[in-house]
Amino acid sequence: MVGFKPTDVPPTATVKFLGAGTAACFADLITFPLDTAKVRLQIQGETKSAANTTAARYKGVFGTIATMVKTEGPTSLYNGLVAGLQRQMSFASVRIGLYDSVKQFYTRGSERAGIGSRLLAGCTTGAMAVAVAQPTDVVKVRFQAQARVEGGRRYQGTMDAYKTIAREEGLKGLWKGTSPNVARNAIVNCTELVTYDLIKDMLLKYNLMTDNLPCHFTSAFGAGFCTTLIASPVDVVKTRYMNSAPGHYGSAVSCALTMLRQEGPMAFYKGFMPSFLRLGSWNVVMFVTYEQLKRAMMAARGPWEAPF
Repeated sequence: MVGFKPTDVPPTATVKFLGAGTAACFADLITFPLDTAKVRLQIQGETKSAANTTAARYKGVFGTIATMVKTEGPTSLYNGLVAGLQRQMSFASVRIGLYDSVKQFYTRGSERAGIGSRLLAGCTTGAMAVAVAQPTDVVKVRFQAQARVEGGRRYQGTMDAYKTIAREEGLKGLWKGTSPNVARNAIVNCTELVTYDLIKDMLLKYNLMTDNLPCHFTSAFGAGFCTTLIASPVDVVKTRYMNSAPGHYGSAVSCALTMLRQEGPMAFYKGFMPSFLRLGSWNVVMFVTYEQLKRAMMAARGPWEAPF
């Protein structure tokens, strides 16, 4: 057995909630440069003018990272990290940590959950997470999108970003892009969690693997690929819309139609490789860490609860 052994007592909702947020923060720390590169590639071509007719500034995942390090310094790869960690502690704790509890609610406590119950649980926790964490996502994307060159920074710090957006765009500015983000996270959550759930259940059911690290790694990698393939178009629209100046797009639908008209259908898959590299690696780190944290936290509870 690799890693912590499964505990006799299943993890509680609190353990899952805290474990999911912590594991997601750890995954973000490792994969954040890939996420920043993805955002830069997604917004490239958004503003085309006579003064901006040069060739694409960013080319490919590692080309984008190299260009950013060269022109803005290595710390630019972690622009928005504070907001990103704030987002994961509130966002992942809800969408991942509460998934099993909501799934049990829809199955009325039954251990046998069908595809419908899993999809409903994924949609529910995904929407709940967006409602809680949307301001942190807006600030994260704004930070990742801003370049340090080209005349000054948009925001001077995380708290300054929250205050500036609220002052200049109103409180609704902090919830900008909620609709495409709800759509994206319904898709992401359903694909990511349900695919992980199904792959893991299949591997265990047919005795292809035991419930340990290789099983979690394989399930997470498959979930990452499926999620990127399905969610990429909505993710690009979400990024463009949340990063846009007030009034630039009338709505998320307007943003999508403008992209289609000006840049063609392939614009919806801009940043696909960094998205896959990021989501694939993020899923692997997050789910493996999450599974181990749940077991470690439950094992640690035993000595504390034994005397009582």
